[in-house]
Amino acid sequence: MKPTLVSHLDRAARNLSPFAVCVLLVPLGMVPLPMPGYTPVAPAVALIAVYYWSIYRPDLLPAVAVFAIGLLQDLLSGVPLGVNALVLLMVHRVVTSQRRFFHGKPFLVLWWSFMLVAAGVALLSWALVALLVGTLIDPRPVIAQYLLTLALFPGLTWVLVRAQRAFLKQA
Repeated sequence: MKPTLVSHLDRAARNLSPFAVCVLLVPLGMVPLPMPGYTPVAPAVALIAVYYWSIYRPDLLPAVAVFAIGLLQDLLSGVPLGVNALVLLMVHRVVTSQRRFFHGKPFLVLWWSFMLVAAGVALLSWALVALLVGTLIDPRPVIAQYLLTLALFPGLTWVLVRAQRAFLKQA
């Protein structure tokens, strides 16, 4: 049976789903909750998504898409342009180079590894922003963001697994 235009469009939409999920998570991660002081410590949900897709479907989340996600996050968050783009690209590169290690490992290994990656991201982002704005920045919000991100990792990973199963089962 010859593929139809609809089947081509369906496949293309499914293949874009990792990028679309990441793009959707960027502004959702920045929605202010009615908690004092939440905005500067909002969890890094785009980082979780890039980490996840870099392990399980890096073919559908290429570096150019990760760069675009990082730029979107920079524009929406007010961070100096390029900081999140650079950091997410570095995460993508490191994780994709080690993805064979992750396959077949229990969730706790993935979470532990994410803890290390997220710590590096927090430190690098904090240092880059401080360097670019030319002043030392209070590290407490970065630490709080790191801890919130770690706490959110299991729940968001569960959602990403479900999204992968729903959108990519026929891709």
